[in-house]
Amino acid sequence: MRRQIINMSQERLGELLGITFQQVQKYEKGSNRISASRLYYTAKTLGVPVQFFFEDLPGGEDQGGLREGGDQDNFMSSLMTAEGIQLAKAFRDADNTTKRKLIASLARIIVDMKD
Repeated sequence: MRRQIINMSQERLGELLGITFQQVQKYEKGSNRISASRLYYTAKTLGVPVQFFFEDLPGGEDQGGLREGGDQDNFMSSLMTAEGIQLAKAFRDADNTTKRKLIASLARIIVDMKD
């Protein structure tokens, strides 16, 4: 999700990490495991702390152990869709508070519409 939000291609991320874009695809799909050192360099390359990749996972310290999926899990799943990323990019690209408020208001109006 972070790679897409900053408009970085899988090819570019692979170049920066010294791996193929196919390997990036496998990491993103969860087909291949990523080593701790590669995860560290990926975080640095994407401009986020390593903890970014672990946020909202079950079993975090602030949750007192494992928990079943909840609203936060559904929220993150929604954001990690193509539409969620488009919305996040539009919100990010809004160059002032007024535009961001309009985006949020429009989204709320659409959600609250009766079918």
